[in-house]
Amino acid sequence: VQLVESGGGLVQPGGSLRLSCVASGFTFSNYGMRWYRQGPGKEREFVAFITSAGGTTNYADSVKGRFTISRDNAKNTVSLQLNSLKPEDTAVYYCKLEIYSFTGRRDYWGQGTQVTVSS
Repeated sequence: VQLVESGGGLVQPGGSLRLSCVASGFTFSNYGMRWYRQGPGKEREFVAFITSAGGTTNYADSVKGRFTISRDNAKNTVSLQLNSLKPEDTAVYYCKLEIYSFTGRRDYWGQGTQVTVSS
């Protein structure tokens, strides 16, 4: 399994960014995908989830209405559109895969992409 994020950068408050996570090494269309983030001095926190076919999404309250998760199963890619960014959105953003088996759950993470919101 490999997850590679991209698209982070420095943006002013109120700005937008689009993050992407390209997946390989597993059947992407079979699994829901998640985005998490970890701000400076903070614990890693859930941001958004999308089901395997993309029909259902859910979001952390802190980003609801501003962020949108989507996926393209033909390109093995899950994306996160970040709008109306705030300084408190500054974090490293990670995509995450959870695989359940009879032995339990195994988590896979990408390397992360840095988002900095500052004027």
